[in-house]
Amino acid sequence: MSDWLQTTLGRLYLANNSKLGAHTDEPTVMSLSKYDGFVRADDYFDKRIASEKLDGYKTVEPGGWAYSTIHIDEGSIARNNRGETGVISPMYTTLRWRGEGVALPEYAELMVRTPRMLAEYANNAQGSVNRRRSLPFKAFSTIPITLPPLPVQERIVEVIGAVDDQIAALEGEAEAATRVRGGLLDEFTGAASSDTKPLGELCPVIGSGPSWAAKDESSVPSKEAWTVLKITNTRPDGSIDLSELAYVVGLPARTKVIGPTSLVMIRTNGNRKRIGNVYLPPEEVHGAAVSAFQFILDAADVEARDYLYLVLRSPRIQHQMSESASGSTGLGNLAVRWLKTLEIPWPHAEMRELQVESVQAIDAKIAAIRAEADHLRSVRAGLLSGLLDRTIDIESAKLEV
Repeated sequence: MSDWLQTTLGRLYLANNSKLGAHTDEPTVMSLSKYDGFVRADDYFDKRIASEKLDGYKTVEPGGWAYSTIHIDEGSIARNNRGETGVISPMYTTLRWRGEGVALPEYAELMVRTPRMLAEYANNAQGSVNRRRSLPFKAFSTIPITLPPLPVQERIVEVIGAVDDQIAALEGEAEAATRVRGGLLDEFTGAASSDTKPLGELCPVIGSGPSWAAKDESSVPSKEAWTVLKITNTRPDGSIDLSELAYVVGLPARTKVIGPTSLVMIRTNGNRKRIGNVYLPPEEVHGAAVSAFQFILDAADVEARDYLYLVLRSPRIQHQMSESASGSTGLGNLAVRWLKTLEIPWPHAEMRELQVESVQAIDAKIAAIRAEADHLRSVRAGLLSGLLDRTIDIESAKLEV
């Protein structure tokens, strides 16, 4: 590695931290996502998260950089590639690029979010509380890095970019299939028909979960504790994450639990788009309870459950449930009484079966596309790591991609 430069992050960045100050026009307020980099806050969040007074916010011009002073070790560091100047919360450290002649910004974008760099940020953070430990620029600037010659950086950016293009193409394919799926569901649920039934007739039992004190919740299962599926285990795309289940001691004996014909629905949420989201719980959580912010809907049988799962996730009915939630600000709430009266299209059994099969075929296609994209992400991570530590030769990697 004799031709690779041993230096520090301070060779690439200077602290900027310029503040907006007094202004007349509302600037573009940005946020920094650990997955998507710079984003417009209004597009990313469903409500305003910025302060009413923005004078103390920091400006970030196109090509400028920023990192989350207390969460950089989670990957919250990026360059502003949006092509517009914006402002960002004072909680971020903003940076000016000074790496001309030794590094490409595109290469730095790859390097600063590698697992090795995230570990370096964590090791250099200051403070005693894990989630509040911060990395001031003085410490950030001293973190050691190794830079290959510029032509090698260009080739690494090219190779990783080729993989990124493949991943983006797959994501576009999945999004297109998802739109087809939504249109198909809206076609099933939007057709004028007298064949409808109230949801309360199709789900004889609709009940919300109990409340509990934070002290009664644990991440460790025990004989005394109930397994609980919380809102934090659910995702907007309809998937369920079982990696961090909660366990609660002392729930009432009458607590309703998830069964083989159950669906789980979000009853209360600050994000109205999530109210009414419905989930098909896997067998691993049969017998689990839910929180007071969720419903358990017990369908008459498995066939009804599978059909209702698709229909209730259709864009038209999802919108109807979100709009019918009470409360104009803060937490919205879906009433059991209203939910039981919600009219659900209910064609004959053969048609329901055909519709379920049609949507499930699209779901299988989407799952296959996403699995391929996930595989490519794993390949990308290993490839990038190998290229940066020179265990993979850049020329052979270029040929393989």
